[in-house]
Amino acid sequence: MTTIAAQRLQRDHATTRTADAEAGRTLWVAAAATLLVLAVFSAVVTTVGDSVRSLHGDVSSETWTLSGMSLGLAAALLTVGALSDEFGRRRVLVVSTGLLALTSALGAVAPGMGVLIAGRILQGAAGAGVLAASLGAIGDAFPTGHRRTFAASVWGSSVGAGIAVGPLAAGAVAARLGWRSSFWLEAVAAAALVVAVTGIEESRTSTRRSLDLSGAVALALAMASLTAGLIEGRQSWSASRTIVLLAAGVVLLGAFVAIELRKREPILEIERFKNPLFLASLSGALFTGLAVIGLMSFTPLLLQRALGVSVISSAGVLAAWSTTSMAVALATRRLLGRRSAAAALVIGFAVSAVGESALSGLGVGSSWTRLLPGLVILGIGSGVVNASLGRLALESVPRERAGMGSGANNTSRYLGGAAGVALVVALATGHGGTGAAALLAGWNTAVIVCGALCLLAALIAAACRPARA
Repeated sequence: MTTIAAQRLQRDHATTRTADAEAGRTLWVAAAATLLVLAVFSAVVTTVGDSVRSLHGDVSSETWTLSGMSLGLAAALLTVGALSDEFGRRRVLVVSTGLLALTSALGAVAPGMGVLIAGRILQGAAGAGVLAASLGAIGDAFPTGHRRTFAASVWGSSVGAGIAVGPLAAGAVAARLGWRSSFWLEAVAAAALVVAVTGIEESRTSTRRSLDLSGAVALALAMASLTAGLIEGRQSWSASRTIVLLAAGVVLLGAFVAIELRKREPILEIERFKNPLFLASLSGALFTGLAVIGLMSFTPLLLQRALGVSVISSAGVLAAWSTTSMAVALATRRLLGRRSAAAALVIGFAVSAVGESALSGLGVGSSWTRLLPGLVILGIGSGVVNASLGRLALESVPRERAGMGSGANNTSRYLGGAAGVALVVALATGHGGTGAAALLAGWNTAVIVCGALCLLAALIAAACRPARA
């Protein structure tokens, strides 16, 4: 009997080690996939000027090249996340990374601005599948406990790592081989990732649901219209195109809610908004986009046009924020102990507010080094927020709906990002000119407003904390 018991114990240990190894493989592949999407998202910051000049674009072309990926992400994230729950997260990851390789190659061979912008939008749609399915796969591999907290921290750190790596890698390659080489680099990286993704375990919901096609279409059109309206608004808020797009987005969003209320198996159950953790997940992601991503997306432009920093150097300065965010996200569990994700979110936004306030006070003659303390403090806050949002996206929905939870969370993030960029551009350029003095005065206003939005986000997160948190 003793021998039999010992053999069973050995088999159990072997099974546990195998399961741990498979979960670890899923985590690191999913984190690498997330890193790649964020790198693709941010890389264009250092190449957009060359690409627009090469293809004879204008200011509107530059805006759409920078922001087109946000449209694809916002339009597709929740829908593709829900699909990954039904049809398999590994399958969606394989298809999405393959499409990311193809759409990156499309950008590399673009003969004109129209094709380049279309490629950026399609990169966003492909990236949506990668982001939603990767976090969903992590949620299935790490269902509970401290290991899930660690996994969410790794995922959060990959967000910061991608934003840091993208502009630097693209700028370095483009400086030697031209802007098209950065898109080829993205295509090769995505193709290599396809091979890695095929090696992880498949995961999907055990209970099949009917496809909510009408809800998916209404939501995709609503997010696309709202995001496009926000992008167009950077040129003119009074233009008829901007007004029509924003109005259509609001109407379509209302139609989506009406559809979901009548569906027996909706793509997004409206009842989930009664869950304070779900509200914390969505509001936290929305304010991350609105108050942090929007400001950081504008920072390289400020450095180049007002402080005389080169394109590649501005990416390096921005890395003070993104690399700090990456490191802090990894260390969040050690830094904050056993605090709940909602409580950590409050702390993260409060620290972010301090960091953004420290970015104010620039004037003509200021050095770019004046920004470093604020960027580091903001990076600390962003790292805590990103790790917390990863946990909340998984904890606020059942395990079998992890892809949907991830999709909803990231939809809020990138819709907020589009609104945030529009807000910062309006504030930074609203001081009567495009010269350095006017731009710096506008920046000082923008960082105070964004800091106030971070404080508001902290208050909302505190209000969403369950009593037991």
